Amino acid sequence: MTRAMGAAMRRIHVGNALSAFGLGFTVPYLYVYVARVRELGAVTAGLVLAVFAVAALIVLPFAGRAIVRRGPLPVLLAALVTAALGALGLGLAGSATTVLLSAAALGAGQAVMQPALATMIVDCSTADMRSRAFALQFFLQNLGLGVGGLIGGRLVDTTRVSSFTLLFAIEAAVFLLLAVVMATVRMPHSPRVADAPRPSARGSWKQLLGNRAMVQLCVLGFVLFFACYGQFESGLSAYGVEAAGISTSALGTALAANTAMIVVAQFAVLRFVERRRRSRVIAAVGLIWAVAWVAAGYAGLGHGSREMATAAFVSTYALFGLGEAMLSPTVAPLVADLAPEGMAGQYNSAFALVKQLALAVGPAVGGPMAASLHAAYVVTFLLFSLAITYLAVRLGRQLTAVQDQPWRAKSRVVARGGPATAGQTQAHA
Repeated sequence: MTRAMGAAMRRIHVGNALSAFGLGFTVPYLYVYVARVRELGAVTAGLVLAVFAVAALIVLPFAGRAIVRRGPLPVLLAALVTAALGALGLGLAGSATTVLLSAAALGAGQAVMQPALATMIVDCSTADMRSRAFALQFFLQNLGLGVGGLIGGRLVDTTRVSSFTLLFAIEAAVFLLLAVVMATVRMPHSPRVADAPRPSARGSWKQLLGNRAMVQLCVLGFVLFFACYGQFESGLSAYGVEAAGISTSALGTALAANTAMIVVAQFAVLRFVERRRRSRVIAAVGLIWAVAWVAAGYAGLGHGSREMATAAFVSTYALFGLGEAMLSPTVAPLVADLAPEGMAGQYNSAFALVKQLALAVGPAVGGPMAASLHAAYVVTFLLFSLAITYLAVRLGRQLTAVQDQPWRAKSRVVARGGPATAGQTQAHA
């Protein structure tokens, strides 16, 4: 990694931490703010949360092409300004219409930040360093979310609208500060894995869908996010309360155990996974999560003591955190290495879209099952975890040796990974 790439990467990691801080700063308190503080009711509050997901689903298909054509930095700056306006609008909004429009702006801006920052990481890292870069990104995101939630919780007061106005104003200021920081980044062009296919049409979704390995990775990604992230704050928490009799304080402990596992294990896990086949690492995550669902089954369906049930439930969240720490240096770099030259933004946006779909469908499916069909819920997601292992092994057959084992890239001829020019596109057509 060159000195210019290192300088850019440091600013990008600051951006990841600040964007996560902004998200954790306000999102946990949106429901209370809209429903109780602004007195707009539970229905409007629920719509606000839905608007976040819908806005992301609408903008992500266009974000990828914009990143390919304009580069990730201008797209990121536009997303930051949009998110800042949305946050400020939420803090000042007094009507349902204004709240929903502001939530749409905030949700759209935050959704576009993810693939833009991921593409910047791709452009500022070499193939053999990419896993470490994405692991650090994941670590900083979790740290930012935790710190943001902690500080935000200390500032809010449900009896004072002004405390929430201040909260959203600070979030808007964080996004604008981040825009200033990121505007100073000078993006280098990084080397990329030579085995990635060449683009035949710039920004083409048809080309992406023709990449069998990427399609299989998207299917695998949907199952990953559906079976884990889509259950954290909906199905799994409902199951813990209804089936296992877990107290709200114990549920908080479980969530803390998940974050603690990620923070503590991330770099130890990185040393273990970065010299192993990516497909095998993802397959191992499926098995770990299967064990997590067995522990959840014991917590809610076993006949042990309350203490044993609580311990098993906390262990479930901790095991999920271990799997997440293994995925962070594996999946995102694989998306980048599957992308043809100049198409990393398109591929990152497509994968982010898959993630949003899974996070939208996951709670809708898992929540009702967890509340009433306890055994069926555990068995269903145990099978989904085993499906992760199967799909990962199958994906491995579609990957080249360098894509599955990126350290081999050191001995390969590499190509530049920045936004493709018209001349480059024609040359590779």
